[in-house]
Amino acid sequence: MGQTQTRFISQLTRSTYAIVLAGGRGSRLKQLTDWRAKPAVPFAGKFRIVDFTLSNCVNSGIRKIGVATQYKAQSLIRHLQRGWSFLDGRFDEFVDIMPAQQNIDEERWYRGTADAVHQNLDAIRQSSATHVLVLAGDHIYKMDYGRMLAEHADRGADLSVACMDVPIKDASAFGVMAVDEQSRITAFQEKPANPSPMPGDPTRALASMGIYVFTAEFLYDQLMRDEASPSSSHDFGKDIIPHCVGRHRVFAHNFADSHIGEEGKLPYWRDVGTIDAYWEANLDLTHVIPDLNLYNKDWPIWTAQEQLPPAKFVFDDDDRRGMAVDSMLSGGCIISGATVRRSLLFHRVQIHSYSKVEDSVLLPGVDVGRDCVLKKVIVDEGCKIPPGMEIGLDPKKDAERFHVTENGVTLVTADMLGQDTRST
Repeated sequence: MGQTQTRFISQLTRSTYAIVLAGGRGSRLKQLTDWRAKPAVPFAGKFRIVDFTLSNCVNSGIRKIGVATQYKAQSLIRHLQRGWSFLDGRFDEFVDIMPAQQNIDEERWYRGTADAVHQNLDAIRQSSATHVLVLAGDHIYKMDYGRMLAEHADRGADLSVACMDVPIKDASAFGVMAVDEQSRITAFQEKPANPSPMPGDPTRALASMGIYVFTAEFLYDQLMRDEASPSSSHDFGKDIIPHCVGRHRVFAHNFADSHIGEEGKLPYWRDVGTIDAYWEANLDLTHVIPDLNLYNKDWPIWTAQEQLPPAKFVFDDDDRRGMAVDSMLSGGCIISGATVRRSLLFHRVQIHSYSKVEDSVLLPGVDVGRDCVLKKVIVDEGCKIPPGMEIGLDPKKDAERFHVTENGVTLVTADMLGQDTRST
């Protein structure tokens, strides 16, 4: 899908309620999620992960949005309040924050993805929506949900599941489906140990993206039925979808038909749920032609904006030159006689003289002292790297103090440095 195509806004999108599931633990991101939920983790220099899903909603004309939160939610809630309050309730536009409130059973939180929606049925019903869009809040992609909604309505579907083909070796991390010639789903398995390949290609499998469109009344009925089942784990992938397949009109929607991206390029979708994947996806943005285009003014990514001065580079001596090459820097950064290469710096990062930063991701407010060397490092928010420290050159030495991945990416947090700060 090329960038020149217009948004598919219609009465369908205006009458759709989107609920974003943003309550997961995000434990595979290790210490990056010690103090924040995965959807609140900073990404791409100035955004949070959840901003991509929410921007897809707004850009698609869906402006009735609920965000279900649970674990370590304060940072996420603060970001939603500051960055997403521009929707106008006078025109029935809103982002509702839905923390696990034990509304139905005072002794339990959200037990699964379906239960998170079920516990917020009152708010969804009050929106008078004709369709409900269920989304994950922890993936990076651009998608026009209006096209999926239109296809859902044209087919007379009860439930539509967005899908993409993935290598068979990776398919065990997804819900895997089989479809007929009309794209009707004939079988669905959640995270199978031995995924079924696509017809005609034993190396690929058809994977669910965790994006679902329900006709509203059908969703309400299924959630009530599932709630009454004592054997259910109350999860869409494990319980709701497998039950519906073969009993109701359940179709697959091809992500390639609704993604927003460059003409001729593969659709972009990333789960940045591991340290290696997070590092790689951020650094990809520094490439001459990155896989994800952030410069498309027709499909902007919205976020909370700090009022900051432009990035600044000072000193131009041969041994003390403030410079950045093949890198992205955000507002408020100061590169003072230091060298930055192939790196991504979030806002308010300062790097002092004679230091060198390469192949690294520095989150907001990081301060790198003089004569430091950082290579293939992720530095968490607010960290102060002491003068002369070298990280990323000796994995064995780094592993004694920091977290080093199998691919050699070193994660540094304030706690590891013995500093009293908390990520936001």
